[in-house]
Amino acid sequence: MKPVEVSVLASDPITQAGAVSLLETHPDVRVTDLVPDVLLVMEDHVTEAVLGQIRAAKASHVVLVVEHFRESELMAALECGVVAILPRRETGGAELVTAVLAAGDGTANLPPRLQGALLAQVQRMRKDVLEPNGLTLSGLAARECDVLRLVAEGFGTEEIAAKLCYSERTVKNVLYGLMTRCGLNNRAHAVAYALRAGAI
Repeated sequence: MKPVEVSVLASDPITQAGAVSLLETHPDVRVTDLVPDVLLVMEDHVTEAVLGQIRAAKASHVVLVVEHFRESELMAALECGVVAILPRRETGGAELVTAVLAAGDGTANLPPRLQGALLAQVQRMRKDVLEPNGLTLSGLAARECDVLRLVAEGFGTEEIAAKLCYSERTVKNVLYGLMTRCGLNNRAHAVAYALRAGAI
């Protein structure tokens, strides 16, 4: 297995040196100054400056070890690639290494309080933004999901049109628009895409 490449970002040089020293002793971790798989950020607070440094690092995944974290900062942190948020006072060396290795695999680790906040924000986004515009969390429009569900059940264009009270041309246009937008090759590919996205 290839070691997880990690960079450490901390405003306190002693904290940074300690984290680097700890990580360097683990055989499955390699500390790097290049673009890492995982960026480990150790700060007291999440500020715009910290988020800017995270964005500039261009890491695939970010582990944030922080003293104070507000729920209002959650979406901004997630948009920057944060997959794990650990409380600074309660995080020891073993927890730190475990979080970095898990982040290298793409596994998320959020405290229960933040998981609840994230789910509430996603539900608000679905209700207030997506549904009024005919979209779903998968990024597919509701009518695209309806058509693909029937394609997956083996119905042809004429049958789908009759079931949804659309014209055959509308069904074809829905499928063509979806396949063009998502780079899909055929109906089977579109159904597989929708299944993977959890849309049908």
